[in-house]
Amino acid sequence: MAEVRAARDEDVEAICDICARAYHATYAGLVSSDYLNRMLDEFYRPERVGKAIAATPPDWLGYQVAEHDGRVLGFAAGGITTAGAGELFTLYLEPGERGRGLGTLLLDRITEQLREQGATEMWVAALAGNELAVPFYRARGFVKEGERPAYGTTGAEDYRSWLLRRPI
Repeated sequence: MAEVRAARDEDVEAICDICARAYHATYAGLVSSDYLNRMLDEFYRPERVGKAIAATPPDWLGYQVAEHDGRVLGFAAGGITTAGAGELFTLYLEPGERGRGLGTLLLDRITEQLREQGATEMWVAALAGNELAVPFYRARGFVKEGERPAYGTTGAEDYRSWLLRRPI
């Protein structure tokens, strides 16, 4: 049985590795390799992840990891974005670990953290066409409230993110 805990400094490499594999498995065919590599470089370089391990409530609540037998299998993070509203900023699993309930464990932990910070609703952005994330969130009570350009898109790219929300 996996446990969810706050990430530690020694988890940086696992978080970066999981994200690289998960990005490629999730977004291949949805976005260009240039965009994919740009996002990995911006958010999942070891130096950046290492600095973001620690929580700085309420806007960043730190990385949480799902671990089993000493091996990190996934991670998530969230924070408060406006009064009463929180956001799940990231949630990725080892591609071979999907469907085992780890995503739900991580989502539940972030939801709990957001409630503790006073949030009554939770948001998440999912790339339009992401057939792994969108059904996962919908099955957990999220509904589409709108869309926006995906983070980091340039004028030459037209990737869209769905904005999903649920009460918590």
